[in-house]
Amino acid sequence: MANDNSVMIPAMVASGHGAASGGRVIAPAAALKALSERPHLVCHAGFLIERLGQAADARRPDIRAALEQKHFDVAELFAFVCPARPAVPTPRGLARVLLLDTATDEQALCTVRDELLRRLRDPAYPLLRETAETATFLARANWPWAKDVMASLLKAHPRLDVGTFATGLNVWDRVDEWEEDGPRPPGRQDEVGREEALVVLRDALGSDAEAREQQRAYAEMSLHAFAARQSPAFNNILISEAGTGLGKTLGYLAPAWAWAKKNAAPVWLSTYTKNLQRQLDQESARLFPDPDERRERIVIRKGRENYLCLLNMQESFGRLQAGGTRGALLAALIARWARHSRDGDLIGGDFPSWILSLFPDGGMDGEVRHPSPQGLGLTDRRGECIYVACPHYKRCFIEKNLRAARKASLVIANHALVMHAAAVDHALGQATTSEEETAPGGLKRIVFDEGHHLFDAADSAFSSHLTAMETAELRRWLRGPENDRRRGRGLAERVGDLVSDSDGGEQVLDEILRAAHALPSSGFLRRIQEGRPEGPAETFFALVRRQVLARDGTETGHTLEADCQPLIDGLGQASGGLAAALIDLKRPMQRLAAILAAKLDDEAAELASAERGRIEALSRSLRRRGELMVGGWVTMLNRLIGDRDPLMIEWFDVEQAGNREMDVGLHSHWVDPTEPLALAVLRPADGVIVTSATLKDRPPELPDDWQNAEMRTGAVHLPYPVRRESFASPFDYPRMARIIVVNDVNRENMDQIGAAYRELFFAAHGGALGLFTAISRLRAVHRRIARPLAEKGLPLYAQHVDPMDTGTLVDLFRAERDACLLGTDAVRDGVDVPGDSLRLIVMDRVPWPTPTILERARKDAFGGNAYMDMVVRLRLRQAFGRLIRSQADHGCFVMLDARLASRFATAFPPGLAIERMGLVDAIEAVKDFCKNPPK
Repeated sequence: MANDNSVMIPAMVASGHGAASGGRVIAPAAALKALSERPHLVCHAGFLIERLGQAADARRPDIRAALEQKHFDVAELFAFVCPARPAVPTPRGLARVLLLDTATDEQALCTVRDELLRRLRDPAYPLLRETAETATFLARANWPWAKDVMASLLKAHPRLDVGTFATGLNVWDRVDEWEEDGPRPPGRQDEVGREEALVVLRDALGSDAEAREQQRAYAEMSLHAFAARQSPAFNNILISEAGTGLGKTLGYLAPAWAWAKKNAAPVWLSTYTKNLQRQLDQESARLFPDPDERRERIVIRKGRENYLCLLNMQESFGRLQAGGTRGALLAALIARWARHSRDGDLIGGDFPSWILSLFPDGGMDGEVRHPSPQGLGLTDRRGECIYVACPHYKRCFIEKNLRAARKASLVIANHALVMHAAAVDHALGQATTSEEETAPGGLKRIVFDEGHHLFDAADSAFSSHLTAMETAELRRWLRGPENDRRRGRGLAERVGDLVSDSDGGEQVLDEILRAAHALPSSGFLRRIQEGRPEGPAETFFALVRRQVLARDGTETGHTLEADCQPLIDGLGQASGGLAAALIDLKRPMQRLAAILAAKLDDEAAELASAERGRIEALSRSLRRRGELMVGGWVTMLNRLIGDRDPLMIEWFDVEQAGNREMDVGLHSHWVDPTEPLALAVLRPADGVIVTSATLKDRPPELPDDWQNAEMRTGAVHLPYPVRRESFASPFDYPRMARIIVVNDVNRENMDQIGAAYRELFFAAHGGALGLFTAISRLRAVHRRIARPLAEKGLPLYAQHVDPMDTGTLVDLFRAERDACLLGTDAVRDGVDVPGDSLRLIVMDRVPWPTPTILERARKDAFGGNAYMDMVVRLRLRQAFGRLIRSQADHGCFVMLDARLASRFATAFPPGLAIERMGLVDAIEAVKDFCKNPPK
């Protein structure tokens, strides 16, 4: 290892409350000082240093000094050497992925370093020349690892000659091109027999798997949604509740694949969370053990904003390189990932999200922020795609993904994408070109897993928001960046060449750009807050802000809300003025969309398929924004000064974050968002499965009632009956779990709450998940328990505290048997930790709905307190459902709120009693149950 420049560098790893280096435990302040004085060999410097800073209660300048030191970070080296490879960014986490056996974290640190450099010395290392180009580029940027990396590469290829100006960053010139293919022929409608589906299920499970009769029954029942449609008046819809442990994923995957294969037609599998999308992809390996077949048969689809845009990447890399060593390194790591990525998915795909947390940026307010794909301008978030006019069109990840999805048998999507696509198709008609159509022939067979989230997903998909940010974003989309420091392309750049030879096209484009002046321009928030608005939109928002502050002036740091009626003086007139300005914008947008659509017909014989796709995409984009978005805003403004719609609930708000105003506007939601869900999504499909472990509410008086399940999934709005089936969990919950309500802790006293969490976590010796209803309470508890848990050797991770994304924090928690994790709703609904790493869940409060204007309207519409109780029970079922994930699991669920009334008992599995006791008894009960698990 003579070439290894890091050999003489001291290593440092996290240890308890502080750190360890050279076999010695170091106090947090001393460790932070050492890291600021000289480079160290570390793993994820940002995470280590921020945690040491929290433990030492250090000043930001001291933390910044440690971050600015040029450390040898093995997490950076791993991301460089093993791009697009999932791993937990800890010494032992990286060692596990590299199949290394290590005894201590310090040993793991050095062993991982040696193994990564050894891999670079292998002549068979992939894309060796490109790797050397990037290493040479990073050497010029003074990346600490660059010399070691180049020395290893030269051992693999001694005569390697790298061009002086080569960087290896030009991924846009190197990724494989996709190939044009013909349209998919229409599928058949042959039915799948019971035995056909069960054979697929048996093959997927393997010969050694134990037979699960409920899983077989569930798979057979799922065939209902794949039956041929008998009438245009009704379709085949199944609502099925399948308890945890039944194996429902394979239960619907088997008949879905059997039907897709037999009929050469796709089935869409929709989830609510990206986490389940990943799990579905992994589970599908049982159907397709061959990775190549799996890539062909199964495709993950997300919105365009999730994927790397090569043109935006090319533009953003220039800015990153100008940012010095760290910017150059970030660009290089993103480029390395893009070159090896399966599909270019930056959000929840094979891009290791923890890479971005390697680059912390401390703001003036002391908050640590990390770059995001959207903030870096890497994605096509704002609908700026120029399609075939883009120089990277043939290599585009988004286009490649769309084409793969159109040929796939199973498409793993999410509720937001499915609902948006169905809603746009319902409003505008189905697209006719492959660039724009979501699915050939439409979304005909859909499985909605995590069906308990359909109500929330529909609420988001079918709502409208007339806010300062939204309108300013539309202006930017139309006029382009009006500030030299902003990136982007305006409408003229996107369509100018298409309308230059059309009759009146350029004039209509000019009308749009002039009308867009009515929308907020750069600096709008400051002007609105200072009461000096410019133009009709800013005038409207300034008055909306005044009404909100007049009627809800609480300085809580959270979003402020106010009812729309009665309007303050001048707001009605401002609403009319903005509505008129928006109508003047909507009309030319519609005319331009029509001109583009006419071009498709007039030049049908001349246009290449890619050019046709571009034209339809731009036409539909104009219609989406003109007819649906701007038209929706006009309707909302007219309701403000006219008659309200009883189906809608509308309110004003001022969005705040940390006592900083972020946005102001008018919001419109359906009181019952499953009405448009039923109309736009459920009715047009041929067959739909809505499934979840927690669909039914189970109120005490009607524990087997389907009424709320049908209400929250949209089935109640269908003019024909749907099929309903329920399958109980196979788990012996009374033996495997205990539910305890602590009745002597003051829920308002954070010292008592913190002490309860600390002692309960001690009693279980870690393996504990703490769930909170408010971020402020989570942070307050974290401050109180971080040191004592560290002193007991129990790692503690916390959402909204640790400088890491939630998915990585869950991975860290899952990887360590005795770790503890604190989180809020995202953790409650998204954690899947089977095994001994999770044996205790503690909730701080009964999860009542947030008291907002929207919730008030739904409470009034859906039965008052009965609605509130239903929401609580469903949230409790989701939280408890995190605890028992496999037959080997066991654990305690503890509620620190004595208000957990007996009417909520049906949220938990039958036969599992709620035990009420004081904290001391609860601690002993948890200690005994976790120490002596059931046999």
